[in-house]
Amino acid sequence: MRSSLRRSSLSTSSLPTLWQDSLTVFWGDWLDLRVRLVQIAASGLVSPLIYILAFGLGLGSSLDSVTKPSAGDNYLQFILPGMVALSSMVISFGGTTFSICGDRLFTKTFEEILLVPVHPLAVHLGKVLAGIVRGLLTAGSVILVAILFTGKVWSFLNPLFLLVLALNCAVFAGLGVIVGLNVKSLEGVGIYNNFVIVPMSFLGGTFFDAATLPAALKAIVYLLPLTYTSLGLRAAAYLPIAQFPWFVIPVLLVMAIGLSAIGAYQFSHLQD
Repeated sequence: MRSSLRRSSLSTSSLPTLWQDSLTVFWGDWLDLRVRLVQIAASGLVSPLIYILAFGLGLGSSLDSVTKPSAGDNYLQFILPGMVALSSMVISFGGTTFSICGDRLFTKTFEEILLVPVHPLAVHLGKVLAGIVRGLLTAGSVILVAILFTGKVWSFLNPLFLLVLALNCAVFAGLGVIVGLNVKSLEGVGIYNNFVIVPMSFLGGTFFDAATLPAALKAIVYLLPLTYTSLGLRAAAYLPIAQFPWFVIPVLLVMAIGLSAIGAYQFSHLQD
């Protein structure tokens, strides 16, 4: 029997109702998240902190003597927005994927979500909202580290920076929902992580300026959503507003909407 989610349609529910249903789904995840706020905030801090110490302070001291970065006063400042993007990507994707995968494969509580009489897009949005919160909590801890290293408070807390960060969390939370719905085991999650997330961590413009790459490599790098996030966060943190690459926002928004459409479709075609 097809899930009852499939019988819901946007034609019979208004946008306020859709949003209210999304918040209801989100609230179920928030009840679990709120008792682990410190753990979630710190879970994605280890890797960025290691990269900051090894690349920013170690390698950066050598690079600063021979070149000046395209944004920021030194290489450490250059990679800090990339570390924020990296941490938000890893936790938004991983936390959302493991949450859905665990409900499907272990606790067997996912069937309860399938019986909720709301539009599948509302279920997807609720899960994505939870993923966004996870990503923002972890990114917040990295932002705190960045502020401590640079002393630039408003560089990392201005509205444009936070908007790009939220869009990045939405993209990878949406991807996490799709992966969580399709993997058959935790080993499958590891495969996606090793072949998608880990390569993107290093190729998504977090450690280098993508504009300096050869044309062939640039074409590949600019297919990755993390590249646009790193570019946008770096510009929002250090460059004048006139130099901000405004195309970053619609690109990330389109990716988030596309993943939401795919996720909603998959929710509507799940079997009970």
